[in-house]
Amino acid sequence: MMISPLALNAYKTALSQTGAIDATVSKSLTKPGAPAEGFGQMLTDSLSTVNNMQNEKNDMVEAFAAGKSQNVHELMINLQKAGMAMQMTTAVRGKVLEAYKELVKMQF
Repeated sequence: MMISPLALNAYKTALSQTGAIDATVSKSLTKPGAPAEGFGQMLTDSLSTVNNMQNEKNDMVEAFAAGKSQNVHELMINLQKAGMAMQMTTAVRGKVLEAYKELVKMQF
């Protein structure tokens, strides 16, 4: 009995795909390591970024008001970025406070 070349190629292709699937599955089954930084550090970094954006916005507004800078386009973009960052931070703060209130209401 002779095996057709087409069937042999399909068999080889299936074997090569099985190896790739095994590697993917074994990689997904390994436990992830500890995160490099904790939630507190991530929160601190995010607040620092928002604070820097606010400071940059204030500096640009002062420079524009003093006549040192005439780039209205860049000023408006930075105003919007800083405003959006502050809105997002306020929304996250609101959700955290909401969660805290729910935890306080829980009875043990």
